[in-house]
Amino acid sequence: MIIVHGTFPVKPELREDALELMHKMAVASRAEQGCISYEFYIGLSDPNKLLLFQEWESVDALQGHFDTEHMEDFLKVLPEVLDGEVTTRRYEVRSPDEIDVEPIGDSEPEKRGDYERREKIIH
Repeated sequence: MIIVHGTFPVKPELREDALELMHKMAVASRAEQGCISYEFYIGLSDPNKLLLFQEWESVDALQGHFDTEHMEDFLKVLPEVLDGEVTTRRYEVRSPDEIDVEPIGDSEPEKRGDYERREKIIH
């Protein structure tokens, strides 16, 4: 699974326009093949900073998202509502069964299964 997190600082006077633009983007993106979730949120410490959280089944699904017409339309209008730079981070989430371990000596690569389980920390 691929997770993308982004921050969008928007102009206070165009905040409602930005919210409408992002709502349209979220609705269209959630209908895409391979999209697990796609949501924008309003920052608690700064209501003019909008946060994006999206989950995709694969890198290919995310790449397909970049090639859509609604992404093209979104990127045309986005600069008008921004008040600073957009930042994004992408994470790949894999189960321990999917992580390859480097071979030792002449042995074949093995799937990793020797991870340590820890209790969840809840804040």
